[in-house]
Amino acid sequence: MIPPRPWEDLERDIMHCTRCDLCRTRTRAVPGQGARQSDLMFVGEGPGADEDLQGQAFVGRAGRLLTELLTSADISRESVYITNVVKCRPPGNRLPSDHEIERCLPYLRRQVSLLRPQIICTLGNTALKSLINARASISREHGQFLTKGRFLFFPTYHPAAALRQDSLVPLMKRDFNLLATKWRSLHGDHDQSSKETLDRATGSPR
Repeated sequence: MIPPRPWEDLERDIMHCTRCDLCRTRTRAVPGQGARQSDLMFVGEGPGADEDLQGQAFVGRAGRLLTELLTSADISRESVYITNVVKCRPPGNRLPSDHEIERCLPYLRRQVSLLRPQIICTLGNTALKSLINARASISREHGQFLTKGRFLFFPTYHPAAALRQDSLVPLMKRDFNLLATKWRSLHGDHDQSSKETLDRATGSPR
């Protein structure tokens, strides 16, 4: 069990960060939240307007869709850890710049070091390019397990993209079911719920 102090120190550092100009326009920094002993981590792009106001990751419309996707795959939101590449909202919800990502990545690396997840699910292009491959494309890589170093990554679309394009929702549900099946298999959990999740992911009859 991870002692609480390293997490508290990290979150304090994020809340008081001035490493880039996003500190000038934020309302609140958003370190992330969830189960600090989880071995499943979700990494999005950055906070939006709701997150900036509340200081919590994925609490707006995209966050509600993320919760729905997790529930559809029989994953409790409380059982995972959720954060973003950048911890402060870019003005107008623009994409974070390369400089902003570079200045913020050390915080994410510290989170990964503390959490030691078995799977890191990247949500959207920014997280995919920042953590896996700068030349990668989410449309090509989503729904696949990718190994980099000692980490197993699973890219999928960002929930905000699915809010703009309804056709992505079925693809994301399939991705989340594949993720849930793999996550359970790493725990040696081959019970009926895992089988049903695999059936949903592959379209197999029950």
